[in-house]
Amino acid sequence: MGQASYPDNFAPPGPIALLSEARTALTWPKLLFGASELARAPQGDGRPILLAPGYLAGDLSMKPLALFLERLGYDARTWGLGRNGGDVDPLVQTFGARVEAVAEELREPVTLVGWSLGGVVAREAARLFSDSVREVITLGTPIVGGPKYTSVGKFFAWRRGIDLNEFELEVHARNSVGLRQPLSSIYSKSDGVVDWRASVDTYNAHAQNIEVQSSHFRLGVDPKAWRIIANILAGEDPHSI
Repeated sequence: MGQASYPDNFAPPGPIALLSEARTALTWPKLLFGASELARAPQGDGRPILLAPGYLAGDLSMKPLALFLERLGYDARTWGLGRNGGDVDPLVQTFGARVEAVAEELREPVTLVGWSLGGVVAREAARLFSDSVREVITLGTPIVGGPKYTSVGKFFAWRRGIDLNEFELEVHARNSVGLRQPLSSIYSKSDGVVDWRASVDTYNAHAQNIEVQSSHFRLGVDPKAWRIIANILAGEDPHSI
């Protein structure tokens, strides 16, 4: 656990890839076309799930997925912390405290689902509040290198006042500790924000990495990604849909 090789050929997606994210506007019709597939998704067992949004996004971005999971029978909730401003360490503490409170309230550990940077927060919360976390599922999350291999990395570094190379070393050290919970990373080679290779969890041998055809901004509302999540939660093969 935690002995991944250090990347030497990753790179942020270029401007053309980022412009391709405009295809996200086609997502909502696609959800309608995917309704029949979603109707066949396995039913849930009522477990609690908390959903964390991506960088500069808020609860509203996770609400469609929360509603879908509720319809399957899960106790799905958005994280309730407003917009994800990117200040990861304080967010991990605040989100972790909320996870801990929900786990104590319901007397069972919580499954975490995080989109993009929300996945980073979810993974770190699982590391620091391990007894309160059952499982972690991420969507297009920059696991390797933090923001360094993302198209918004330079903006993030300027806004947070960090050095991307130094921060990458810190992220590598954290990842090298490993996580004990079941882990699933859903990624897309068409991701125009995160180098897809950075979304592959090579630190934890038990992690499963599942590819889906999507854009970064579509992952959280993509019917195939939703079906994969449903299969993971139900203990079914996520590659079988």
